[in-house]
Amino acid sequence: MSDINAAKVLDLKGLPCPMPVVKMSQEIGSVNVGEVIEVHTTDPGSLSDFPAWAETSGNEVLDTEQGGEFIKIFVKRNN
Repeated sequence: MSDINAAKVLDLKGLPCPMPVVKMSQEIGSVNVGEVIEVHTTDPGSLSDFPAWAETSGNEVLDTEQGGEFIKIFVKRNN
């Protein structure tokens, strides 16, 4: 269980690939640089999509938690 303090939580459960990463891309500007968005998704493709998106966008995946009914991904805005 992560102890990362998220500034925002996005409930993207039920959205098919690539929509979770598309929604994340649209929302990253809604938090300040250095803040974290916690994403909840049921799309297993997010496990590879989010790190790839973070690398190309200059942001950072801090942690990923699997288990239960959904996946939690913690993304830090770096720019």
